Amino acid sequence: MNIHIMTLFPEMVMGGLNTSIIGRAMDKGILSIEAVNIRDYAYNKHQSVDDYPYGGGAGMLMQAEPVYQCYRAIMEKIEAGREAVAESGERKKNLCKNPPRVLYMSPQGKVFHQQMAEELAEEEELIFLCGHYEGIDERVLEEIVTDYVSVGDYVLTGGELPSMVMVDAISRMVPGVLHNDVSAEFESFQDHLLEYPQYSRPEIWHEKRVPEILLSGHHANIEKWRREQSVIRTAKNRPDLLERAELTEKEKSLLQTLSKCDTI
Repeated sequence: MNIHIMTLFPEMVMGGLNTSIIGRAMDKGILSIEAVNIRDYAYNKHQSVDDYPYGGGAGMLMQAEPVYQCYRAIMEKIEAGREAVAESGERKKNLCKNPPRVLYMSPQGKVFHQQMAEELAEEEELIFLCGHYEGIDERVLEEIVTDYVSVGDYVLTGGELPSMVMVDAISRMVPGVLHNDVSAEFESFQDHLLEYPQYSRPEIWHEKRVPEILLSGHHANIEKWRREQSVIRTAKNRPDLLERAELTEKEKSLLQTLSKCDTI
């Protein structure tokens, strides 16, 4: 997967993504992530990319042309890469019909969630657009953006942090990124349930014991216990998720019992 991040602060973005699991995946060539500086495409000697908004108002607005030229440079790079690996004229034709999705980080967008991460992880190319100041000239957004995405109902100073959050979540779903390829399948939200509690050594810590079932070696019983704990934890912390979770009749009965006992 190739990820391109349009930003005014490339060092901030790459400084965060060059570490840990994502950094190792980049080193192995599983992921390609680049932060492209929008200022490099400013058309003035001071490389300023903002101006006052028409109609007045507080703050400055990012201009359309530097953003558009940055986008065009990325598109040219993507097309060049596609041409290099194309095996036939028909293959080239098909590639040109599938422009990459451009994700604009905005509180006006759809709230990002795990299923969206899974969907985006299937893309070959992704472009993230990080705004700043009071936003970006609407005309360029209309021309290049395919998806408006938010990480929550609050306002940040720019799109860099949201883009990094999304890149992290998406990258984890790309085959080969995680050390254990199956681990992503059993994390929180996969079945609209939160992850079960986990324990490591020592067996006793601060007089608290690891649950006996986890020491039994009986894998079927352990998996049953973990599923039950996921259901209970979700009911306690995120009951809204249960509306979409596929629960067995036994699990539904368990929730009813716990609810009557006020243990949720």
